Amino acid sequence: MLAEVILVIGFAFPILVAIALNEVTKNVLKRFTQTVIYIPHLFSWVVVGGIWISILSPDGGLVNELLKWAQLEPIHFLTQERYARPVVIFTAIWKEMGYICIIYLAAIVGINPSMYESARIDGANLWHEIRYITLPQLIPTMKIVLMLNIMSVLKIFDQIFMMSNPLIAHKVDVIMLYTYEKGILQFQMGVASAAAYLVILATLILTIVTRIIIRYDKE
Repeated sequence: MLAEVILVIGFAFPILVAIALNEVTKNVLKRFTQTVIYIPHLFSWVVVGGIWISILSPDGGLVNELLKWAQLEPIHFLTQERYARPVVIFTAIWKEMGYICIIYLAAIVGINPSMYESARIDGANLWHEIRYITLPQLIPTMKIVLMLNIMSVLKIFDQIFMMSNPLIAHKVDVIMLYTYEKGILQFQMGVASAAAYLVILATLILTIVTRIIIRYDKE
C-alpha cells in the first residue's frame, strides 16, 4: 500500500507543480523555485532522512517547536503509527518531486506556442489551454515518467532504512528491507535471494503490463 500511494501521488503531483510553475511570469522567481524544489533530489537518503528526523524530532525539532509556540502538544511523528506512513509518503514525494517536475517543465517548454495563441484567439481561457493543449501534449512524457516510477516502486529501501524504527517498522515495511534483514542481519541467503528474484520478476511483469496498458510505443 505504501509503494502504491507513493507511485500515484509521485506521478500526479509534479504535473500540477510543473503547470503552476510554467504560469509564473517572473523568470527570477521561477528559476529560484525550480532550484529549491530540485535540490533535495541531489542528496542521498542519508542526508534527507537525517534532515527530516531532525525537523520532526519531539525535542527541538522545527515542527514541534512551532506546535509548542502555538500552545499545542508535541507530536512524535516517527514513533506513532498514525503518522508513520504519511511522513514516509510526504518525504518520498518531497525528495523526487523537483526532478520529475523539471522533466515536465522541459516538455511544456517544447510545446509549440502557436497552439496557445490560436486557442486564445478562439476565446480559450487558462483552464482550456491546460486541459486541451498542455495535458494532451504531456502524454508522451507522462508515459516515460510512469515507466520510470513503476520500475523503481518495488526497490524502495534507503528511505525506509533511514527513517524506520521498531515502533513503526510494520507500518512502513517494504520487501527490500525484508531482503536486507534476511540476507545481511540473519544471514539467510536462500530466503534473501528468493525475495530479490521475486522483486526482479515483479518489476519485470509490472513494467511489461504497464507498457502494454499505456501503449508506451504510441503517442
